[in-house]
Amino acid sequence: MGAYCDENLSSLPVFSSGAPANELRFSKHVYDNVHGNIYLDPLCLKFIDTEQFQRLRELKQLGVTNMVYPGAVHSRFEHSLGVYWLAGETAQRLKNFQGMELGIDNYDLQTVRLAGLLHDIGHGPFSHMFEREFLPKVISDCQWSHELMSVNMIDHMVDTHHIDIDAQMLKRVKDMILASTEFSQLKGNAEKRFLYDIVANGRNGIDVDKFDYLVRDSRACGLGSNFQFQRLTETMRVLDNEICFRAKEYLSVHKLFATRADLYRTVYTHSKVKAIELMIVDAMVKANNHLEISSMINDPSEYWKLDDTILKTIEIAPDPELAEAKELILRVRRRQLYQFCNEYAVPKDKIDHFKAVTPQDIICSQKHTSLTLKEEDIAVTNVKIDLARGRENPLECINFYKDYDSAEKFVIPEDRVSHLLPTTYQDMIVRVYAKKPELVEAVSEAFENFQMRTYGIKAQVHATPEKKKRRVM
Repeated sequence: MGAYCDENLSSLPVFSSGAPANELRFSKHVYDNVHGNIYLDPLCLKFIDTEQFQRLRELKQLGVTNMVYPGAVHSRFEHSLGVYWLAGETAQRLKNFQGMELGIDNYDLQTVRLAGLLHDIGHGPFSHMFEREFLPKVISDCQWSHELMSVNMIDHMVDTHHIDIDAQMLKRVKDMILASTEFSQLKGNAEKRFLYDIVANGRNGIDVDKFDYLVRDSRACGLGSNFQFQRLTETMRVLDNEICFRAKEYLSVHKLFATRADLYRTVYTHSKVKAIELMIVDAMVKANNHLEISSMINDPSEYWKLDDTILKTIEIAPDPELAEAKELILRVRRRQLYQFCNEYAVPKDKIDHFKAVTPQDIICSQKHTSLTLKEEDIAVTNVKIDLARGRENPLECINFYKDYDSAEKFVIPEDRVSHLLPTTYQDMIVRVYAKKPELVEAVSEAFENFQMRTYGIKAQVHATPEKKKRRVM
């Protein structure tokens, strides 16, 4: 089909930093504040120059985090360009060093770049909040995922804009996007299986998506990061159809997962960020019946119109049906947030059997007082922070090699490297919020009672400050 079918592979441009200067000179490029010049190939430009892809400019990468970290205003658009570039650079590097051995060609490079570009095209307003917090509240047993929407949106873009692309390439792009999800149908012995681990690695979690967002998010939030993805891309090597890493980079790999966990703790799940998320979700839930937001998730032709501006749509609408939602958004604007009361880390020996705490659990722990709490007075978040593999050590899924002359891959037991590395790989933190400041004292007391009833101790670090208990709106 057209310019991108198999017989024309030799003429495909390879836009990477290793490409000939005359190819880069006449290509379209943008300057990225993380990766520098990013050169855009003609096929990817056909997808970029569409209203569906340009919509990503209106989706903040970190949702409402910019209300706590003001610099975090970067979008899914620039992240997608970053992943596009890193995916191409990574595949090009493998081609340079093992291209003949692995049979990597320009067709493969184009496919990997396109998967990197389009991997997040299906994200909803405020990114993960839409999928993980909003949809479960309005749709029972919701199985929707942004990855599935991404592959549906790609089909919609190809059909709508008559993009001339080889059918097999399109299928491989979609398989690469789904590679780390439960919907993946990839087999371990698939041809060039290693290519499917570059953008979304379902085998061990090391992929260029993480490389980009760890650096980009840290920089945007003004946080330092000593994780250098270049050390991994420069030494990665394919053995037995799998990307492996040099053994001396074991601690660099560990730093990848540790940096991710640190960002989750200090940025993504910051107590104020979660308070704002809870309020935005409540506002969207109250607006859903009138605006039918959730009805758009199964139709790409409608879904692409949904982005972060939904908040402003609610805020300025004259409809009386949106009054409650507008009031919540106004509270966010005026910083009259749900009040964080307290939190505790679930004891290590209780994590295996942990059951999510609900507002009802807190209500049932309330002692007889003059103030009776109701379920709608409380919000609870159960925050999981791990190294990307739940309670498992992610490095146990990663294969290493000794040196460039070695053809053997192996797993490195953690006790062979350092005794300072963690022995537990997951934290579960329970937080409780009062939706009105005058309820903080009652909610805090009920929360303490819940801890005593459940664990026999107050697992929280300290009591809720008295000043916070006396606060009123």
